Amino acid sequence: MFFPYNHCFSYLCRLIFLMERVTVYIDGFNFYYGLKRMKGIDNDWQKFYWLDIVELFNHFMRKTQVLQKVFYFTTPPINIQKRQRQSALLNANILRNGSKFEYVKGKFIEKQLICPICQSTYTVPEEKRTDVNISVYMMGDCAKNKMDTLILVTADSDLLPTIKYINKNHPDKKVRVFFPPEGFSNDINNYVKRNKGKVVRLEHNKGKFMSSVMPETVTKDGFTLQEQIASAILLICFC
Repeated sequence: MFFPYNHCFSYLCRLIFLMERVTVYIDGFNFYYGLKRMKGIDNDWQKFYWLDIVELFNHFMRKTQVLQKVFYFTTPPINIQKRQRQSALLNANILRNGSKFEYVKGKFIEKQLICPICQSTYTVPEEKRTDVNISVYMMGDCAKNKMDTLILVTADSDLLPTIKYINKNHPDKKVRVFFPPEGFSNDINNYVKRNKGKVVRLEHNKGKFMSSVMPETVTKDGFTLQEQIASAILLICFC
């Protein structure tokens, strides 16, 4: 069948402008510990510590959707070896996906606790800023009309007020919640479903995780990263 050039061009323009823009906001602490819990149930999930995170969420896109960006909110671990492993994962995702993947850093602060038995004080690290960063980015992107649909990956009910705010003040934006593996919040689940939103349990999507595991060695533009090996310099260069 013959289509005149003008007809094809008009159809292509309509297709481009009708594509639903999707942005993903990941609570990295929730996501990582969800993977860790699943690894305790099914050892296959250990493979998913080395994951192309953008590719994973591309697998959830419909034909009418385009994944614009993935934000990963987390805090560098205090333990040096854990920090190196996290750095390797984040650097590899930056290397593979460029500006489509962005890491937003929180921080740990020392919190003093009192032992209920001996009454002595001790300190534990407490993650800060992640919830606030996620809320600010989501509300800011809605206000700037940067997306049509947002996917929030968390089981933290502290983010429910942000979801409610977006539904009330940006009714044109669709809110989707993906619960991390083995993570769940009744409050979030009930609210989203009551407002005709959509929730996804990531532990039910093992095949999509399997299809998103990165090769052991990630190479691009002369840079090479290997699983379990960090390159802090690369993260600094790309941020």
